[in-house]
Amino acid sequence: MTAGTAAAPPTGPWTPRVGLSLCVLAAAAFIYVTAEIMPVGALPAIAADLDVSVAVVGTLLASYALVAAVATVPLVRWTAFWPRRRTLLFTLICLTVSQVISALAPTFAVLALGRVLCALTHGLMWSVIAPIGVRLVPPTHAARATMAVYVGTALALVVGSPLTAAMSGLWGWRAAVALIAGAAAAVTLAARLVLPSMAPPVDAGSATGPRRPWHQQNRRLLMMCLLTLVGVTGHFISYTFIVVIIGDIVGVTGPGLAWLLAGYGVAGLMAMALLARPGDRHPRRAVVGCLAVLTLVLAVLAGLGFVGGATAALVGLGGAAIIGWGATATAVPPMLQSTAMRHSPTDPDGASGLYVAAFQVGIMAGSLIGGVLYEHAGEPVMLATSAAFIAAVLVAVLAGPNLFASGK
Repeated sequence: MTAGTAAAPPTGPWTPRVGLSLCVLAAAAFIYVTAEIMPVGALPAIAADLDVSVAVVGTLLASYALVAAVATVPLVRWTAFWPRRRTLLFTLICLTVSQVISALAPTFAVLALGRVLCALTHGLMWSVIAPIGVRLVPPTHAARATMAVYVGTALALVVGSPLTAAMSGLWGWRAAVALIAGAAAAVTLAARLVLPSMAPPVDAGSATGPRRPWHQQNRRLLMMCLLTLVGVTGHFISYTFIVVIIGDIVGVTGPGLAWLLAGYGVAGLMAMALLARPGDRHPRRAVVGCLAVLTLVLAVLAGLGFVGGATAALVGLGGAAIIGWGATATAVPPMLQSTAMRHSPTDPDGASGLYVAAFQVGIMAGSLIGGVLYEHAGEPVMLATSAAFIAAVLVAVLAGPNLFASGK
């Protein structure tokens, strides 16, 4: 994996400049994810202001994921020869403009249009942000660099989502979106000042001649993307309605709900810190452990839903399950994405883009399936379905070829 215009740090991988660059990348991830999931915490406020149903507002998440999934791979190819910083700046500018449009939207249609602009470049951002972080450090630290970037995702759950939800309740959802727009502009400036230009990989695009199709080029990468799609679908079947799950099944409402959501995110941060080194040295074991725990906690929550009741013991068990959910679901994606890039060392951006596209399809499918199950079957069935999806991925990882080994 070449470093483009970014020279290898002379005194080890974690120099102050590398640390600052990774912080900027994490900030970009933070603001993008906060913008993406903002409607989750503001569904009632948006619905009331724009005179539409909560279910209609809920489609913003699925439609966002659909646009991102469709646009990611073509945009990755279109920008293949751009310097990596320019590509990231392009996505951040689009994010800023989209949030301004959304904050001023007079109708739901205009709000949806503003989110489309953001969604168009969401996958492109994720396809380059992790490779940029990886190219700042030696290959032996790839998973740790990816984890550092993904800290922004966990912080979006800990800080971004609760903050925008609170602002939506106090001052209206438009104020929350305006804050995201201002933060996006600030991150754009920081990225321009801090990050190296960083040329694209040597054989990005067609620099070494026509590429073989993806299915011929790297079967392990395709299998990993397929399992990612299934796993993300299972996660988002229930995560889309996590606020409802915490209130109805765990029995926590009011300020306690916000604290438990924050705990979900904090657990993710802690899990990423604990698994950063194992993610580089023993990625298969780390992923298998996370999938096993995630299956268990989703099954526990489903069981609590079927049993009913709100005793102190059940509330405590449900709260612990939510924390376990946050820890495992947050720690797995950076390990998978760093592995995907290792499977395609000559085109990490392309591999990352394919992985991101699969991830976004999973978000869309999970949100839609979850909505149907929520309306017609209820939260316990929804959670049991999530557990079944994650268990299927776990079995495939255990029984199939070692997807975390290098090679094709």
